[in-house]
Order: sequence, then C-alpha cells, then structure tokens
Amino acid sequence: MKTLLIQFKSLVLVAFFLNATSLFAQKAETPDHNYQLGAKINEMTITEGGTVVVATNDGLVGIKPGTNDLLFNFTDYGRVKPEELNFIPKAPYVVVGQTGFGGLQTKSAVIDYMSGKVLFSTEKNGWKAIGMSQVLMPANKLIVSGQRRANEKYAQALAIYDLNTGEQISFYKFKGSRQAMGTPLVLSDGVIIPTTKGLMKIDMTSGNVLWENDLKNIGWMVADETEKNIYAFASTSNKKNTKIYKINANGSEAWSDERKVKGSVSNFQILPQGLAVVSDVTGGSGTFAAASESKITMLSAATGDDLWDKAPKTKGYVQHFYIMDDGILFGIQEGGINKISYEGKTLFKKPLKTGENILTMATTPQGLIYITSEDANIVNLETGDQVWKKPLKFKRADVVSSDFDKKNDRYLITADEKLYSIDASSGTSELLTEVDFEGKEDPTSVEVREEGVLLASDQNMMLLDWQGKTIWHEYHRAPGKSAFGAILAGVTAVAAATASASASYGANMHERNRIGQYTARGERLNNLSAGMSSAAGASVAEMLKRFKATSATQNAQFILTKFEDGIGLVKVNKDKGSVEKEIILKDKKPEYQVDEFGGYLYYKANDKTIYTYNLNN
Repeated sequence: MKTLLIQFKSLVLVAFFLNATSLFAQKAETPDHNYQLGAKINEMTITEGGTVVVATNDGLVGIKPGTNDLLFNFTDYGRVKPEELNFIPKAPYVVVGQTGFGGLQTKSAVIDYMSGKVLFSTEKNGWKAIGMSQVLMPANKLIVSGQRRANEKYAQALAIYDLNTGEQISFYKFKGSRQAMGTPLVLSDGVIIPTTKGLMKIDMTSGNVLWENDLKNIGWMVADETEKNIYAFASTSNKKNTKIYKINANGSEAWSDERKVKGSVSNFQILPQGLAVVSDVTGGSGTFAAASESKITMLSAATGDDLWDKAPKTKGYVQHFYIMDDGILFGIQEGGINKISYEGKTLFKKPLKTGENILTMATTPQGLIYITSEDANIVNLETGDQVWKKPLKFKRADVVSSDFDKKNDRYLITADEKLYSIDASSGTSELLTEVDFEGKEDPTSVEVREEGVLLASDQNMMLLDWQGKTIWHEYHRAPGKSAFGAILAGVTAVAAATASASASYGANMHERNRIGQYTARGERLNNLSAGMSSAAGASVAEMLKRFKATSATQNAQFILTKFEDGIGLVKVNKDKGSVEKEIILKDKKPEYQVDEFGGYLYYKANDKTIYTYNLNN
C-alpha cells in the first residue's frame, strides 16, 4: 500500500544537503572508512539497495557500506548531470543517458550498482543512438531500440538483453525506413513493437516477423494472462483523448472500431466482468471547459461497448482504485469514497464525504479504514455506513501518522499536536494527550513500542505510557538555519516513486489494484519487498536481504544537532531515550547524508573525499 508509506519517517531515507564550502571543512572524527574519489564531488544518492552512487566531475562512483575499496568508478561519459540518471525502482540498476541532437540518447549505460558491473552501453553494444530503452522487471531484462552504427549502415533495430549477465538474448533489424516508437510488449513467444508503420510481432529467437498491422501512434500495450487478448493505447492528435484497440493473438483487430475515452488513461484493469478504465481529464478555462477530474469506464472485452448507462461521478482525480469481489472501490484526491458494482450500480447508500488527500485506505476486521489530511473513520464496505459514529476530525494537518496498538486493540493517530486513540471494536475515540514539542515542532510519527507509545519529530522524541502520560522526553536542538541549509528527502525502496503507466502495467497489472490490510507499523516492511521477490538474480537477492534485515531505525532514531564543537549526529534509543552514539563532524556547515535504514553516515570531508561512519555499533 503505497499510501501508507508516506506516513512513516523511519522508512524514509532523509538526505541532508547543506550548502558547504568543503575546501575549508575541518577534520571530522576518525571515520570507519575513507574514500578518495579523485574528482570533485557534485552529489550523493543512497540507492534502494544501500549502495551510495556519487556523481563527480569525472563520472559516477559506487560506494558499498562497510567495504574498503570503491565498488565502481564509471568515467566513460565524464561528468553526469542529475537529469541524466534514472534509478530503476525496486531494481538494482541505474541508467545513465546522455542526449544528443534530436532528443535521442547518444550515450547510454546500465550499471548494476550492487555488483558494480556495467551491463550495457551504447558503445559496447553497437548503438549510435537510442530512441527507447526500458528495464523490464521482474523479468530482469533490458529492451532497446534505435540506430545501429556505421558498420551496420545505421540500421534501425531492436534488442533484448539479460540484466543478470549483460548478454544480448534477442536482436531484430528493421527493414526500410520503419522505426520503433512507443513501448514494446514482451510476450512469451515474441515481442510486439509499435513502429512508424504499425504494430509488428517478432519472434526474437529466429528474427521472423509473425504478423503486422497498420495501427499507428500506439504508446503502450497490455496483454491478459493468456496473451491471446492484447489492448493497445494511443493518444489522439490533440492529446485530449485516448484510443483503445483490442488485438487478437494473430494481430487482427478484435473490435469493429477502436474505443475512445476522455483524457489520458492512468489505470487499466482486465477483469472477468470487463475492462475497467480510469482516465484523467485536464480541464481548461472558460465557460464550457471540461472539469479536471477522472473518468471511470467499464468496457466490454468482447465488443468494446460501454457497459454502464451512467458512469460514477468523481468530481476530482482518482487517488485510490481497488478491485473488490463485488465491485470497484475508489477514493478521490479532493475527498470522497464510493463503490460501484461491475454492472454500474452504486453500492454505497450515498458517496462518503471525507477530507482531502486520502493518505490511507485499507481493510480492517471492522471495515475500511481511511485516513486523510483532515479526518479518519472506518466504513462498512457493504453499505458505506460509518462504523465510528463520528469521524475523527482534525485541522488540515501537514503530517498525519498512524499505528495499531495490538495490546490495547486500538488505532493511534497523531495530527495537529494531538494523539488520538480509537477503540477498534466500539469506534469510540479519545484524546490521549496534547503534545508540546520543543523547537516549535509537531509530531511527525507515532510508533507502538513494548513499553508505550513513541512520538517523534526531527529534534524531539517522547515515550508515553498507555494512558498518554509522559515517561521521558528528549530534545536535541537543531543546528540553526545557517548550518541547516536545504533539506531534501530522498526515498528508499520502501517509498520508491511509481513508474509511469506505460512502463509498469505488464508486470504487476493483476496485483496493483488490490487493496491491502491495515497492519501494525512494524509489520509493513516485510510486505513491501514482495514486489521484488519474483525477480531472479544475485543483485536482486542482495537487495532483498537489506529489506528483510532489521532496520537501523527499528530501535533508534538519528537526530541532527549542534554540539559545542560543531554539527553532529546523535543516535537515540527509542525505548530509553538514552544517547547511544555521537558523531561530531567539527564542521560549521557539513554536507552529508544519512542512510537511516542501513545505519551509515556519509560525510563529504572535502571536494574529493567521503568519510563513512557505522551508526549501528
């Protein structure tokens, strides 16, 4: 449940970039490791797998925590700009792409940042320019199309590479002026490629063309589990609508005409009852302009006809979309939850009004729990009736966090400097305590511990007993704005950005719209690695070990603070409030990042040097 993830800071890797003139940096405490990079450091990125990728004036450097030597030093392309890097979510790869004339990538490489191997590069693999490259997960393959080099007469071609080994496993050279466009669809017996002259299916083992048709401008495709029914999507010329085509296994069109939906398709699900389509319409200005909202449509898989006489009103963008046994449950970004049957009948007595920005929608034994930036409640999934007599309401909060207290069978929600308790059985709520954090901070997380409830923010930690009374409160003052600089949040794999629809439907289409069960905070992390577990390969397995291992922040929190000798980091025990470790950087404006999940501090000691400190000891 992606929406659950944004609430829990301990699952987020917080990166502190402070404006530093590192030439004048003072010597820090003795580090565990010292890395001389040999070129000016421009930025650091802690990847989902724990490897730190450092961009320098010479290229990219990889640092693996706990090792003495650099993992890799990729200098083939010289300095790499941030916009030229693409870290693949839930995969151990970073793609480097440098664009030349015409918007094509003239230099591209795929680096496995867990092993340090360069698995693909335009130079090594014979490409002059690449129009499309895509990492396919969990298949662990790379598909590339573009222009070959002079020795192949600059032919247009397509190839597939095995990212476990870097070996080319399939190759096809186009004839004439035909070029690939859009995103190919890889099937068990070949690849369907959108081209400038239509779709074509190629047996990538033999190179034989299995079929062709004249469907142009196809952006992406989806196949059902049998691979006999294929759906292709194309934006109209004005890009205000999307055309949907159904294609048979032999390439012929299954529908008499294409079907058109308003806006761009943001969600598509093949169901036994039909095809569920969510499309987003961007409204314009003027009296007759369309509203900015999502449209939900159910099409017949057999004919493409609209199965609903009347589509449900959304009055906003669909933020949550879940397939249930009896229908479709959806939540709107602007507020509101509803459920509609596969026959188009509204299943709730009336649309449920909620606050804006639905952070959480999940099932519980009592029904559907929702938490927004303004309220929370549990709803009967059959009728839409509220289980709690009154929703828990609070002011529009910047941060809302929740956890489930198994010992006392209750939900805990913190918002607006208040901690609320909601009995799971009766739905009765009470204000456990009002929180007065120092430094003008509000609590940003709530966590059930063995001895009580932990509330935390950047500089504050407070443990409460089960009645809401303070057991201890620790505050470590912030370094001040002049030293604090700009704070940027980078995310680990548990909160990786969602790939675009065109790149993500094939692998997880049948799972992405299934609602999850609300679980206690400590149980969520194991569930988050499920999306990678189906992928093979040593580097993927190594990434999974990181997620399955105990997080460094499970029993401690790292706090940036100011000491008499300079800025530093303290490691504070979550159960006792005691300081377990201090690292003073002796630098008024240090530049560093903390891997809170793995428990390492990476400090830029000077322009070409990085120190690392193990925070787990």
